[in-house]
Amino acid sequence: MQLIDYSSSFMSVIPAFLALALAVFTRRVLLSLTIGIIIGVLMLTGHHPLNALTHFKDIAVSLVWADGDWSFGKLKILIFLLLLGIFTSLLTYSGSNQAFADWAKQHIQSRHGAKMLTACLVFVTFIDDYFHSLAVGAIARPVTDRFKVSRAKLAYILDSTAAPMCVLMPVSSWGASIIATLAGLLVTYNLTGYTPMGMFVAMSAMNYYALFALLMVFFVAYFSFDIGSMTRFEQQALSKNHEEQAVSNNLKGRVYALIIPVLVLIFATISAMLYTGAQALDRFSILGAFENIDVNTSLVFGGILGVLAVLACTVGTIPAHVYPKAVWQGMKSMFGAICILILAWLISTVVSEMRTGEFLSTLIAGNIHPGFLPVILFVLSSVMAFATGTSWGTFGIMLPIAAAMAVKIDPSLIIPCLSAVMAGAVCGDHCSPISDTTILSSTGAQCNHIDHVTSQLPYALTVAAATASGYLVLGFTHSALLGFGLTAVVLAVLILVLRSKKTTLAA
Repeated sequence: MQLIDYSSSFMSVIPAFLALALAVFTRRVLLSLTIGIIIGVLMLTGHHPLNALTHFKDIAVSLVWADGDWSFGKLKILIFLLLLGIFTSLLTYSGSNQAFADWAKQHIQSRHGAKMLTACLVFVTFIDDYFHSLAVGAIARPVTDRFKVSRAKLAYILDSTAAPMCVLMPVSSWGASIIATLAGLLVTYNLTGYTPMGMFVAMSAMNYYALFALLMVFFVAYFSFDIGSMTRFEQQALSKNHEEQAVSNNLKGRVYALIIPVLVLIFATISAMLYTGAQALDRFSILGAFENIDVNTSLVFGGILGVLAVLACTVGTIPAHVYPKAVWQGMKSMFGAICILILAWLISTVVSEMRTGEFLSTLIAGNIHPGFLPVILFVLSSVMAFATGTSWGTFGIMLPIAAAMAVKIDPSLIIPCLSAVMAGAVCGDHCSPISDTTILSSTGAQCNHIDHVTSQLPYALTVAAATASGYLVLGFTHSALLGFGLTAVVLAVLILVLRSKKTTLAA
């Protein structure tokens, strides 16, 4: 079937924009994504209903069938979600979540301590953003509930530590993929003055959005800096009790029954990542393994062992007849997230076929001063990631474009330009309601998805505004330190302005 080419038309953004706008204004994510998919498929097939139906079937099948063979990557993510739902449900039914919250209350004396604990867990789970959002959500939720931290705040902490840390660390699923892409770019453009690892480290130092998004999380966690709708969610959390209680009053949970399964989940997942990555190597190396890991298989393996560990630790705690109910409730708790994720994958395919990314990349064509290149690439990558809901897709499209432009216009700007793409991809991903990381962060926190999106947006845009100023300076001065310094100053000023405005309104 011949699809209509929208790569040179503004109409290529219509399905993504429509889905995003409807999701924000109606707060009905499933309906909004479905409408975006339907409109996109109709546009691609010339508004022919039967052809549209056939093409939709092809898109749906492509989730599990690609290049003439079965592809179970996405299915494994859904299986991991179900396993994590079961994992969390068993901990809740056994009272282990509540026991951990009681233990934490003796050692964590304040709300900001609970939030700081959640933020610091990223230094343990930075291997993968999906894993971080879901695993840390399961660990931290009973603690933040006990101290009446809103689910929206928990989702923000999960989301704004997941991708930023992963994109900065070479030993992560994101870092390894980016390093492999950089290796190809170095060969393509014959850039002999760099190594892939050296370039990645230099780019990370200039990834102002990721660096300051992380700093903002710790600032927000410690000083309770609440802006926008986050203020309302935090006030509501303080006035009500949303703790996860043990299902039976006769159950007395044990702290080790939570800690041991979580450690098993983390250790098993990381071990599986190293094992699956090592299978493609003749000679083992940590970085080489992470360049070739099968993240989805590793998550399923870790999830299975995690569930088995919970079962082993809760024997005698949960009555035998309650286990089936606990398993079903855990699976059912993930159905909403699974539906959203499947629709997000479908609309991502539609957006790709609409050539939205290619159209957006043409917006920077023409005569521009080289100094503006990093900030333009940052903004464009942010818009692209927001519209497509994928950092990885934005990396794939924009890194080669940024490298080609920098080599042609000013080769000394190649690292700033590539850094700007990485930063913009993470920024847009944070703001997008159809981003899988955003969806999984709200799932990990068990927070309403649109509540998470709208409450995180002011923080992301504040950091983005400061980051844009940093890339403007970086482009004209070629000084990473000056760019970092200006980003810090602008962010500090914006925080002071927002704080004073909030104080004035409160008065």
